[in-house]
Amino acid sequence: VDGKLVVRVNDVQIIEAANDWRVTGADVSLTGLWRRLAPSFMRSGRPVEVIDWADVGYLATDAATVQLKSSRGKLARLHPVEIARLAEAFSYQHGAEIVESLDDETAAETLEEMAAARQAQIIGDMDKERAADILERMSPDEAADVLGDLPEEKAEDLLNRMEDEEQLEVAELLPYEDDTAGGLMTTEFVTLPRDLTVGAALARLREMAETPNMIYYLYVVEGEQSWALTGVITLRSLILADPSFPLEHVMRTDIQVAHADDDAAEVAQKISEYNLLALPVVDEAGEILGIVTVDDAIEILLPKDWRQRLPRLLS
Repeated sequence: VDGKLVVRVNDVQIIEAANDWRVTGADVSLTGLWRRLAPSFMRSGRPVEVIDWADVGYLATDAATVQLKSSRGKLARLHPVEIARLAEAFSYQHGAEIVESLDDETAAETLEEMAAARQAQIIGDMDKERAADILERMSPDEAADVLGDLPEEKAEDLLNRMEDEEQLEVAELLPYEDDTAGGLMTTEFVTLPRDLTVGAALARLREMAETPNMIYYLYVVEGEQSWALTGVITLRSLILADPSFPLEHVMRTDIQVAHADDDAAEVAQKISEYNLLALPVVDEAGEILGIVTVDDAIEILLPKDWRQRLPRLLS
């Protein structure tokens, strides 16, 4: 787990300490394999370098008869991007075992970094209640994509097992095609009424029980019960503004927007051209439906081989 590599352990180093035998290292070299398989008179007596056992995390074997309690903790030390790459280096069965060994939050973040087909396969084969719990912790757009790749009956069953709030957020995104702005957008964004003061807006943000993982922009709407988009303000601008000013005095009104049926590639290009972190998606009445974030745009604009090299920029 220190080098974030998947390796086969060919031999282990065992040392006697305080009347106990302890595993202290792992030999992953071909020499280690030769030492085990070759006749004794052909074995080399040369010393070998071993990997410190503290940096070894047991993941999977074809016949796992020994379970190491420390392995899950070692694996959890890694970033979800790194765990996803390790899981994808294994066969499907072993990769699925890795994901299922994680807590729900880490499993959700790890799945978001994996290929769409592998995401759906792992979720589809998992215990239904566990799968629903993990889907609840994924971003709504990612969860919708996973369900969209599953058979309709399976997807409906998992959706019905999700908590009401998360279920509604995901269900809103399911009708949109993958290659449209609606298929790219997420419903995780923050709206504030235009007559709210800067100070009151900051206080409201602090009081929110849940906020998006990254607040790119704050979207200003006509009123408390309205979704009609009238302006946008960056979090930095909000913090630096006079607390007594209403939001309508500090917001920007020259807003770039997309519509739900706009082509995904064109939306991604607009985000790139205007150097945006997110682009609001509105309906025909100008009401905000969701936002397309820059990391989703990058996945479209970058060549496929480059996507695997870069983590989600703002996750």
